[in-house]
Amino acid sequence: MSELTGEIASRVRSIQSRYDPRLVAELPPHITLTGSSGMGPIPARTPRAALIAALAPVARETPAFAVRFQAPMRFMQTTVVVLPIDPNGPIRALHERIKQSGLEFEAPRFTFTPHCTLSFYPELTREQYAALLAERIEDEVLVERFGVYRSVTLTKTEKVCEFDLAG
Repeated sequence: MSELTGEIASRVRSIQSRYDPRLVAELPPHITLTGSSGMGPIPARTPRAALIAALAPVARETPAFAVRFQAPMRFMQTTVVVLPIDPNGPIRALHERIKQSGLEFEAPRFTFTPHCTLSFYPELTREQYAALLAERIEDEVLVERFGVYRSVTLTKTEKVCEFDLAG
């Protein structure tokens, strides 16, 4: 995942706070690059040293890049609402480099769909969905780093390592 920073992070956190306070308590605002789509999660048993050995070269070879959020949508026939990102261009290149890094991945559930989650846990009312789907964030989002997080429990994660894009 790539944590959002600055004004964009504040705006996403504000939206998440209105619609899904539980999500706000668990993770920083971020772009999901892997895990739920395109390639499955990295097995939790993967040692930190193996993650660093595989992903540090990916970060060194990848330049920072900008993306734009598209209009919010329900994610793949679920009640989850996300800000999707065009899956082509530099974000796909980063995704493919991670996929080809030599790490083991579990089976993916969805095709590659980079996104920022706005609401994950609650089942929203029709009015809440309408309001959430009307939200817009039109500024460019700079992707300068990515991190690996490990699920500790069903609702708790921890950052294992993080890499600056330096290509």
